[in-house]
Amino acid sequence: MANSEQPSAQSDDPMHRAFFYGTLMVPEVFYTVCYNSKTVPDVIARQHVFTPAILHGYCRHRVKQADYPGITEDTEHSVFGMLAEGLTKANLDKLDYFEGAEYERRTVKVNVLDKVGDVTGEGNVEGEEKEVQVYVFLPTQHLEEKEWDLEEFKREKLRLWTRGDHIFAGKCSSQPIQGRRLGCPNRVGFFMELECEQYLIDPCTFYQPTDCDPDKPATVAAAV
Repeated sequence: MANSEQPSAQSDDPMHRAFFYGTLMVPEVFYTVCYNSKTVPDVIARQHVFTPAILHGYCRHRVKQADYPGITEDTEHSVFGMLAEGLTKANLDKLDYFEGAEYERRTVKVNVLDKVGDVTGEGNVEGEEKEVQVYVFLPTQHLEEKEWDLEEFKREKLRLWTRGDHIFAGKCSSQPIQGRRLGCPNRVGFFMELECEQYLIDPCTFYQPTDCDPDKPATVAAAV
């Protein structure tokens, strides 16, 4: 099913801020979620400013069998991510739907990084403190001990998360079946059989059945 609406900037007032620490750190993923396309007009790109920032008092973990991470409160750790500014109420509504019941949106404070150090945080120079929205992971039993790797995600999974500018093709059944949201168990969507891959689809993100090979090239992309 194609989305015929063209991306357009929203005029909601006031603007909002969010702190992204996972897949949404990549602007193309944010655009796909909020505007159904990984590329947007310059007027929209200029509206959303992404700045390196750090969130203290939380720890990031990889979600089991998933491409994305979750954070939980931990006074001994900090999380590097991106401060996204210029978000509208419509953007937040789409982000709420995208994150789903696994996450709770909270108001926290982050520090903008005037200088970004190494992967351990050594050399970071912290600047202005800003109040933002962040999504905290709730079912902590589904978290791994290991850290989530942004570069690994961009290298191996990004193409699956930026398909909003394509049209569905194939045949779709009306019966929802059990699957997983890019590796997350216990999610349900509509079955879509494509030429080379199979997906479970919902209106905002797409799902893969448990026997799907995520590295198998597709001739038709799924939209979000």
